[in-house]
Amino acid sequence: MQKMIQIVVLGSTGSIGKIVLSIVRKYPRKFKIIALVANNNVQLISEQCIEFSPKYVILSNESSSKILNEILKNNQCPTKVLSGKNKFEELSNINSVNYIVSAITGIDGLIPTIKFVRKGRKILLANKESLISCGKLFLEEVKKYESQILPIDSEINAIFRMLPKDFHSDLGFFNLEKIGINKITLTGSGGPFLTLLNSQLDSVTPEEACRHPKWKMGKKISVDSATMINKGFEYIEAKYFFNVNFDQIEILIHPQSVVHAMIHCIDGSVIAKLGVPKMITAISYGMFYPSQCDKSIQETLDLKKIHSLTFLKPNYEKYPCLKLVMEVCQSGRQSKVTALNAANEIAVSAFLSRKIKFTDIFKINSEVLERSNFQEPKTIEEIVDIDFESRKIAIQQVKSYH
Repeated sequence: MQKMIQIVVLGSTGSIGKIVLSIVRKYPRKFKIIALVANNNVQLISEQCIEFSPKYVILSNESSSKILNEILKNNQCPTKVLSGKNKFEELSNINSVNYIVSAITGIDGLIPTIKFVRKGRKILLANKESLISCGKLFLEEVKKYESQILPIDSEINAIFRMLPKDFHSDLGFFNLEKIGINKITLTGSGGPFLTLLNSQLDSVTPEEACRHPKWKMGKKISVDSATMINKGFEYIEAKYFFNVNFDQIEILIHPQSVVHAMIHCIDGSVIAKLGVPKMITAISYGMFYPSQCDKSIQETLDLKKIHSLTFLKPNYEKYPCLKLVMEVCQSGRQSKVTALNAANEIAVSAFLSRKIKFTDIFKINSEVLERSNFQEPKTIEEIVDIDFESRKIAIQQVKSYH
């Protein structure tokens, strides 16, 4: 009898985490939840604990943890609420865990993800900030501790799936040209403001920015898609995961969101990964890997209903954040990339809280880059320090806007 796959979900109350649990719900004999980690959504995490009975649960907020503990006791749920500085250390030492779903939004996902990487665990990576903020340092940690990364970010996952499986265990260190690939194309929908005049962007609301035309995602990543900085971050992911130069990566706007990525072969041919624009496709691929998932999990793409596929060059005047992140990446300064990611998290949070305008996100990102001048990091711990200091600068900039 096949053993159950045991999972830790970092970010169980977010959009990715909820999809993971929906798959576990459908396959209760295949998957077992060992631990859930979330921010402070006590109501939802308590419901998840009562349904899936994980051994452990972690909330980032101590007062929320106490409330959760009482709720679980009252419902006779045996799940243990972990707290304190060593809570992730305790989780990472559970030898029975098969893999970790890293889906915490932003830099908050870095430290727990690294904890599991250093224990040699298999990581289903949705938290792109872990790689973006650290660059090559992250992949060197993966190689050193014999961990494995399975990207479940849709576009990066699409490229991953088109590569021979022999390369899957050596992300970041193989040579694509040796298997006849010389270029990668990432696609993006253009977000909710693709047809909006540039002059109208000044007055858009958080609700409008989060109303993505194709993908159902959390608020932060929805805003990142509206500015298209998210595509710039995928540009970095592709560079490091697939060990290519930045001039070997192309970004195209594809409003239909049917083609998720393309690889260009040396012989001139192009291979594309097509699919319904739903995150469950990439997530289920990672959860069932290296096997194929049950076809009933996903909606099948019906090509007869697709009337056209269009591809456009990005308008950098409309998407200055995309241009900014690409320029910073091409500079080769990891410290600048780390600072930009930190600044963007603060700026997006301020926009969602209505403290700044949508167009101020780019301004704050640019101002933080101008004011930051850090030495190049040599360790993950130095990355964390740069992130912390950059946030302080960004918070000061936000205050100057209101």
